[in-house]
Amino acid sequence: MKPAQESYSPSHPGLFSVDFRPGEYTSALIAVKDFDEGEIMAYLEGLTKAPKAYTSVQCGPNDDDHIELNSDLVYVNHSCQPNVAFDMSSPDETKWHARALEPIRSGEALTFFYPSTEWDMDQPFDCRCGAPSCLKRIQGAAHLTKEQLLARKFVSPWILASVAERGNSSTSTDIGSTKAPATRNCSTCGFGFAARGDDRSRCGCKPT
Repeated sequence: MKPAQESYSPSHPGLFSVDFRPGEYTSALIAVKDFDEGEIMAYLEGLTKAPKAYTSVQCGPNDDDHIELNSDLVYVNHSCQPNVAFDMSSPDETKWHARALEPIRSGEALTFFYPSTEWDMDQPFDCRCGAPSCLKRIQGAAHLTKEQLLARKFVSPWILASVAERGNSSTSTDIGSTKAPATRNCSTCGFGFAARGDDRSRCGCKPT
């Protein structure tokens, strides 16, 4: 759910603020301080598991591995040349965070590359980010080549693993296949095994 302008109170005061703009999907999250490249801007707290939706973020390889951010971070818009990564690669969910991919100055809009987390998006759209590397149509990583993904500064490990398995599969080799490799959910953390390390037989949330 997105915070509404009428009742708005910043979820990360001193870090970001929502710039509410007229029109659909035009509002943006703005930095209110400078961030260095590689700096953790905020930890992802207050998350809830949720069905795939235009406001959700994918956090693993399974169809039900989606979370709602429940904060101003939901206003981080897409760009094909992003300045923010949502890094949910740690098996420790308390370490999931938003990180600066380049120096960000106060007043700049925050953006991330949607296919860096999303395999097949709930609401594809035509991109108007204006970046030289703009992909024009954003549908999710399932519709992109490995080279297109690696050209970005960060892509979630389950996305790269799914792309690799798509390429190695004898039954699903075409770009645009929206079916990610089958996985099973962990009874402990609730997410897919493939999202938690290289050993597909053991979920990363469990002790070694």
